[in-house]
Amino acid sequence: MLSLVKEAPGKGNVALLDMPSPQLDSGQVMIRVEAAGVCGSDLHIMDDDIKLNLRPPVIMGHEFCGVIEKAADDVSGWRPGDRVTAETTFRSCGRCRHCRTGGYNLCPEKELIGYVHNGCFARHCVVPVARLHRLPDRLSFEEGALCEPLACTVHALLEMTTVHPGETVLIAGVGAIGLLAAQVARASGARVIACGTQADAARLEVAARVGVQRTIDVTQEDALEITRSLTGEEGADLFADCSGSPDAARLGLTALRRGGRYCQIGLFGRPFEFDLEQVAYKELRVVGSIGSKWTSWRTALRLLSRGQVDPRPLIDEPLPLTRWQEAFARAREKQGIKALLRPE
Repeated sequence: MLSLVKEAPGKGNVALLDMPSPQLDSGQVMIRVEAAGVCGSDLHIMDDDIKLNLRPPVIMGHEFCGVIEKAADDVSGWRPGDRVTAETTFRSCGRCRHCRTGGYNLCPEKELIGYVHNGCFARHCVVPVARLHRLPDRLSFEEGALCEPLACTVHALLEMTTVHPGETVLIAGVGAIGLLAAQVARASGARVIACGTQADAARLEVAARVGVQRTIDVTQEDALEITRSLTGEEGADLFADCSGSPDAARLGLTALRRGGRYCQIGLFGRPFEFDLEQVAYKELRVVGSIGSKWTSWRTALRLLSRGQVDPRPLIDEPLPLTRWQEAFARAREKQGIKALLRPE
């Protein structure tokens, strides 16, 4: 089975290999992968600066959808031919505070597909039935591959913080996560401002098409001045960093109103200087967000089913798995928005 594998720790060490077909254990299903998304964290895995539990050699990839091909004998309610997508958490301890209260995305022992367990950059992927979700009929496989990043933005914006109708939400980063976050905020009744750079010109155009009221190229315009002008000099109610850029994080602290909310979604890959004193002076509420959980997926799938979030403008033409280097390069160089791979 042709698979994209992180072979060993260290920068790089990613290659296409012929791997054995997976075997089913109790409570699991085998999914024939139809479309798989390239995530920013896949680049971090390749660069060896991801801070999540990683256990190579492992087949990479965690954003996907497909069709159930086989189910273990003890699985009920699912059958071959069902169109499905799946959560990233393969296993959690079940004992810690977070697992017991439904926040298994925070389990210190959690094991993710594409990190510890073989992921979706292969023809077949095995997942526990407890992590399955049915793909809405109206969604194509390509659209379904964006369920996971959408669930992550739902967790960040609707579970870790709250978007209220009439608020102004400032979003940094107009990749897939940023554009999905913008649509989640719009579906909640907020006005959205989205920031990018000159390299994001095409993505900023897509942002306008999916309902962002004001787009800003921070290399050409003053994002702080524009945000204040649009909010009666108060500042944004909520800032979400989807870029993983230190400059964007610093902008967020400055552009928020007093009593505003800061949500960190993007990963930086390194430490940097951050003026935390502003959090005290402005009484900001700061939250971080990592991954998703069952409730995030339920809401994400409802938004997709009702057409309140449209992933179609974000999707690039899928590439075969053999062209993974091209897909990774496109993601790194901000060409297109969501690079997809189609295993063969």
